[in-house]
Amino acid sequence: MMIRDTILGTEPYVPGRSIKEIAKEYKLKESEIVKLGSNENPLGPSPKAVEAVKHETKNMHRYPESGLDDLKKAIADYSETRPNQIIVGGDGADEIIDLLGKTFIDPGSEFIVPLPSYMYYEYTLRPYGAKPAYAKWDMEENTVDTNSVIESINDKTRLIFLCTPNNPTGGLIREDDITRILESTSALVVVDEAYFEFAGVSNIKLLKDYENLLILRTFSKAMGLAGMRIGYGISNPRIIDYMHRIKPVFSLTRLSHVAALATLSDKDYIKKSIEFSIKSREYLYHRLSEMDKLRVLRSYANYLLVDIRETGMNAGQLVDELLKRGVIVRDCTSFKGLDEYWIRVSVGTIKEDDKFIDALKEIIE
Repeated sequence: MMIRDTILGTEPYVPGRSIKEIAKEYKLKESEIVKLGSNENPLGPSPKAVEAVKHETKNMHRYPESGLDDLKKAIADYSETRPNQIIVGGDGADEIIDLLGKTFIDPGSEFIVPLPSYMYYEYTLRPYGAKPAYAKWDMEENTVDTNSVIESINDKTRLIFLCTPNNPTGGLIREDDITRILESTSALVVVDEAYFEFAGVSNIKLLKDYENLLILRTFSKAMGLAGMRIGYGISNPRIIDYMHRIKPVFSLTRLSHVAALATLSDKDYIKKSIEFSIKSREYLYHRLSEMDKLRVLRSYANYLLVDIRETGMNAGQLVDELLKRGVIVRDCTSFKGLDEYWIRVSVGTIKEDDKFIDALKEIIE
């Protein structure tokens, strides 16, 4: 068998580890494990979403809806846009990234990513023959180095990814920096707002002035539906129409469809979810900042990036010690642009946060 060269040269994406996997490896009870490694919602899903899914299970023998008109309308209302500006993906925002590859990438095309950032952009686009051009994320200021992005643009550039808040650093990109980049290129600028609810900052209003902008969002974080895999993109109708031409017709399941609709209707849940995650984030930030051997980056998302080099351990060693104590955090060694001394910790309940802090203190001291 002949495997394509682009596949042979692609490193596998490294996701966060699961509770079941850790329980088996470390001989722990699943109920004892605190998972703070995948930026999930500690409150769980909306009760309305759970009820909607239960009700819809009787229709699992039917194909899903293809047009998703009701969901697009609900997303448009939530986003203050129009339904014809919306495309919905059934594998989270990752499906939208894949559609961008199918729509815009030819072999030899380039895309720009400021490092460190979400590695799934590269993982998804390389198989289409795209080549990454790495710009810089300023780790001191915790924002994008705008000049490095603009200097990376050439006639092969098709896509530019700007993640704000950035994963894994949690930093924001200023609106004027985004507009500078938009005005420096005809390539599509993809502003990834997966965590925008926790920052209270969105760039939606730029859509009316810039044809080369797409906003990427997800139901996996503030909406508490990571397991249902729902993402969406917002752009001008022309770009959305091109993407719909090659989008799988039935990629969103019936259960995901009703879960998304029910969650958007549950405004109290969304508000509570956002407020709770922010409270937990600030609690973690202050507790971690009290520990002399740690450097914690200010975050506007639902996670914190922590420099642990002063502890005398690297991320792999520290994460292993935490796992022995039933706490999962993310070893960020696999993120390009970071060395082996960074961990990322997601928000949990205050009880879960305290278990993590207590375990971390025990290890460090």
